[in-house]
Amino acid sequence: MNKAVSTAPAKVIDFVGKRKIFFGISITIFVIGIICNIIFGTQLDIQFTGGTIVNYSYTGAVDEEHLKDVAQAAVPDDAISFSISKNMIAGEENTDDSYVVSLQFTGTDSISFEQQKAVTEALTQAFPDNNFQYSESNSVESTMGWKFFLKCIVAVAIACVLMVIYVAFRFRKIGGLAAGMMALVALAHDVLMIYFLYVIMQMPLDGNFIAVVLMILGYSLNDTIVIYDRIRENRKVLGGRVELAELTNISMTQVIRRTVMTSVCTFLAILCVLVVGIIFNLDSVVSFALPTMIGIISGCYSTIAIASPLWVVWENHKKEKKAKTAKA
Repeated sequence: MNKAVSTAPAKVIDFVGKRKIFFGISITIFVIGIICNIIFGTQLDIQFTGGTIVNYSYTGAVDEEHLKDVAQAAVPDDAISFSISKNMIAGEENTDDSYVVSLQFTGTDSISFEQQKAVTEALTQAFPDNNFQYSESNSVESTMGWKFFLKCIVAVAIACVLMVIYVAFRFRKIGGLAAGMMALVALAHDVLMIYFLYVIMQMPLDGNFIAVVLMILGYSLNDTIVIYDRIRENRKVLGGRVELAELTNISMTQVIRRTVMTSVCTFLAILCVLVVGIIFNLDSVVSFALPTMIGIISGCYSTIAIASPLWVVWENHKKEKKAKTAKA
């Protein structure tokens, strides 16, 4: 057995003893998120609700609110949102003042050709100096969007179930099912953190949200497995000489630097992606990078402060229950 594994660090951090503080922090954030959700509501992207996306290219600066009002007046029955980015259309010269605006019309399955034409004419008349040009349009039926949303939720649920089964089987010698369930609680913690970020930032839930969730699920679980693996190795060496809480604190202290440094490196890499997205005004990149960064922070935190302390609490509860049963 590796001597480094069996030797306790010079200073052991009492993670389990501070669990109430950790749980309190998470509960506070959840309460804030729930309040924001009540105030702002949940926005779904057109991918899930159905509607039409119409892209236009233009040059120069425009008043964004006026642009929205003009487009909304042309199609009054539909709710409209929009995003503006640098002109990245293939085959066109990407000058400094060339942009693309994506108008998203929700509320119907699609807008008609006549309505699209009316929007184009309205923009041309309202902004005669900006050379508005129709680029393309895409329609999504509401039923198809809802089916896509359900498939995404099913994908996340299946991923969670498979992760729990994997942890339960791999760590069956230290109460695998309990370890898997606590890992699932930590994963749910991370998903809620990402969701509340979307709510607070008023970003619509789209395909990026599902991609971020699946990515963070794997990332967070990997950190949790590292700690569980160290607990299992230390348990072989220390056995019953130390309490479960102390064993967990020793194991977590041994891997804390590795866990934090890995998260910091990943966070900095995604930060670079976010900066590029902001500089070039790429909304799709920003809507992926920002939640991913929050998910990395949450994943690191939940691994250290949620999964393992909860597992210790559960195992001690089972031990006390067995002792009471034996006395009875």
